[in-house]
Amino acid sequence: MRLHRPVGLTSRPRVSVVVPCYNYGRFLPEAVASALDQDHVDVDVLVVDDASTDDSLAVAHRIAAADDRVEVLAHETNQGHIRTYNEGLGKVSGDYLVLLSADDLLAPNALPRATALMEAHPEVGLVYGHAPSFADVPPDVDHRPRSWSVWGPGEWLAPRARRSRNPIYTPTAVMRTAAWSEIGAYDARLPLGADMLLWYQAGASWGVGRVNNGAQAFYRVHGANMHLTRFAGMHRDLVEQREVLRILFDDPPRGVDLDSALRDRAHRSLARRARRLALASRRDLAAPDQVDAFLRFAQEVEATAAAAVPHRATRLADGLLEHRAAAFPRRVEEHLRWRLWRRYGL
Repeated sequence: MRLHRPVGLTSRPRVSVVVPCYNYGRFLPEAVASALDQDHVDVDVLVVDDASTDDSLAVAHRIAAADDRVEVLAHETNQGHIRTYNEGLGKVSGDYLVLLSADDLLAPNALPRATALMEAHPEVGLVYGHAPSFADVPPDVDHRPRSWSVWGPGEWLAPRARRSRNPIYTPTAVMRTAAWSEIGAYDARLPLGADMLLWYQAGASWGVGRVNNGAQAFYRVHGANMHLTRFAGMHRDLVEQREVLRILFDDPPRGVDLDSALRDRAHRSLARRARRLALASRRDLAAPDQVDAFLRFAQEVEATAAAAVPHRATRLADGLLEHRAAAFPRRVEEHLRWRLWRRYGL
């Protein structure tokens, strides 16, 4: 990764923003307005209503009637989010593409910041940034870019896959249309992990950039988009991430040769996280079957790695005890990693 001093746009790129919507009519005007209110870029917005049962479609038509940059595509029957994403992104033709959920917001001038990075670095096919969460009103943060983090083709993927993490919030992601066209679509086999796979596929053959500032977008947190239970949701995430790794390594992007050692490290990382979640769920008095589910998952994933390494901070004895000497430095390490991710995307 190399840090660069941000520069402004010298052209006026066209950015297509696809806004999938299902029963989010109350949020839709604010989301569309956040996409349209961007300087130094030409923006067009396509709202795809997936057969909402609220007033979303009527709201979308009112917005489109008031601004000719907005179009509406309406489904007669519900198609689900993956098909809706793919259909919308397949119908737009900007130089760059953004998928913005109807309940999220783009930060002011996020699009010129992201496209300026890609205009300056033609090898970069994906740019992302930080997305603070909010419930009612987005936080007041400094949007000015401190720096750009830039990885060459393939450089971003390896450290992410080794830790089997998804560091990108979808509303911050801006893709070069050529990169999207190479990948082709969100994978319908992954209802929760399709975005993670898409970022990994893009990072395998394209450069990746990050705008380092207070916010590139804002992620809305509310009951409709939260896991039903903490640990049940985490277990499902792990299962989807294992499938992300399987698809990525079994069918890598054309012309990309992924190292089998990287696959093993990614699986070991996933197993370690499952064991940590087993400890956490046991400590928080979760149901025993949830603890067992994490442990079974860890054992299954470790069996796929060529050289499974025991988790350094756990041992399965006397009811899942964690070595106290390892627990504190691990928390410190995780906090430092979070700060690096928050500031530079590392």
